[in-house]
Amino acid sequence: MRVFVIDTLATIVFFTTLASFSELVIAGMDLPEVLTTRLVMVPVMIVTGRPYTRWRDWLLSRMRPQGRIGLALTDTTAFLLFQVPVYGTTLLVAGARLSEALIAIGAAVVFMILLARPFGLFVDLVRQAFGIKSAP
Repeated sequence: MRVFVIDTLATIVFFTTLASFSELVIAGMDLPEVLTTRLVMVPVMIVTGRPYTRWRDWLLSRMRPQGRIGLALTDTTAFLLFQVPVYGTTLLVAGARLSEALIAIGAAVVFMILLARPFGLFVDLVRQAFGIKSAP
């Protein structure tokens, strides 16, 4: 249960901070819109945070990446294989047409590739701060 809470909080902190900045500064959304969006996303992050980190841990233990590049590639693979279906499902449930979802997913993949390793490093750092060992 402790790892669930820590991984979930790490997910919420990382993505709320990043997305809030993006929505405020890049997208130009108003603060109330950003707060609403972030509040809507918290349940999604609660449901997916720990399952993602378990998947990442499993993949890291199976692939046993060597060096920074190996770790980055493994984090990217884990993130894409887990998050693309989650994001696509979320879009379709929210009412996007398949063609719209595919375009949105295509654009999101670029960001997912850029964020995968920083998020993996953040999770490892938070775990270390709480005395939890990450996967090798």
